[in-house]
Amino acid sequence: MTSSPKRVPIPKNGVDYRGKIVLAPMVRSGELPSRLLALKYGADLVWGPETIDKSMIGTTKRINPVTSTIDYSRVSSNGGRNPSAPVKESNIYRLHPAQENGRLIFQIGTSSPTTAVEAAKLVAPHVAGIDVNAGCPKPFSTSGGMGAALLQTPDHLASILSALVTEVGSVFDIGISVKIRLLETPGKTEALVRKLCGTGITGLTVHCRTTPMRPRERAIRDQLRMIADVCRHEGVACVMNGDVKSREEAQQLMEEFRVDGAMLATAAEANPSSFRTNEQGGLLPWREVVQDYMKIALDVDNKWGNTKFTLGQLMPGKLEVSRKVTRCKGYTEACEALDLEDLLDRARAVDERLSISRTPDAAAVSKAKSMNKTAQAAGGRTGGERSSTSGTRHSLSERGVGRSTAEAALAI
Repeated sequence: MTSSPKRVPIPKNGVDYRGKIVLAPMVRSGELPSRLLALKYGADLVWGPETIDKSMIGTTKRINPVTSTIDYSRVSSNGGRNPSAPVKESNIYRLHPAQENGRLIFQIGTSSPTTAVEAAKLVAPHVAGIDVNAGCPKPFSTSGGMGAALLQTPDHLASILSALVTEVGSVFDIGISVKIRLLETPGKTEALVRKLCGTGITGLTVHCRTTPMRPRERAIRDQLRMIADVCRHEGVACVMNGDVKSREEAQQLMEEFRVDGAMLATAAEANPSSFRTNEQGGLLPWREVVQDYMKIALDVDNKWGNTKFTLGQLMPGKLEVSRKVTRCKGYTEACEALDLEDLLDRARAVDERLSISRTPDAAAVSKAKSMNKTAQAAGGRTGGERSSTSGTRHSLSERGVGRSTAEAALAI
């Protein structure tokens, strides 16, 4: 009689990564609207952006009555430069307890078991798992002993995971996982994976690149089967990451390399409808994706700077409308540039809540457009109609007509 494969138990409030195609943790591209859009298009789970443990410690947790979100914020430091300036709060992390329930994984950047546990406890009641970032190669992470720097100190990384499993996972009944990169040799990678799987984690994600490799370099999958086999032997779910472009490709790669799940990163950043199946129609046109994204961003009062960045990822850069959006200062201007007239009232309300003021030129153009539409609705003729029925044209000065500021702005 054959014994069943070993499996680390999944806590009652946690989630099994097996069979899941998920949104990867991405700075800026993993904020709340992007996560909700990925879920709308079919992502099984979503990872939030790496959040440093020390930035979470000392935050205030509030239920936002307008957006129905849970916000973790802290008072911004003015650095003593302007003591008289009004105190502002910075939002460190925002989640949607209803729409992300059971599907959100909080990724933490840390170099200490103590601070990792302290920060994780703050968000643990509202997420399905805590994931340790041990793969980010960027200096802001590695210089503090976090991210990929942890790969060089496997015992220390294991101590962080063990502390989280014991003091957070067991207490809140959620899973603890880790995301790593490949080491220099298969032997080193195998030893690292075995050590980490022995800490009690429920999942391990491998980014199929080494620390020095950049995203433009092709992912290396030579070690993937070996890593999957080690994880399977230890009862830990194995998720692959790196150059996975669609749900269909993810499913093919999961079968080919015998891994349990797959992450979409840059493909989902460019078009999150990559989570849709071919039967659902596959990729959607960028305009439809942008409209869906804007609706969600407005729903949750997303910071305009993040929304503007994300729109830049979703829109073809060479289009004139893309250049228009890059010049926008807020939601109202962006909705006008994108011809999303049905969202204008909501955009104005969000701009007001976020204290976003319109630029004078944009306000003048909007007013002129509104006046022109009002005139047409009242039976007035457009400029094209007037030119087709009038005789010889004279300059404005000859006709004694002066242009208003709004009309001048519209003519530019």
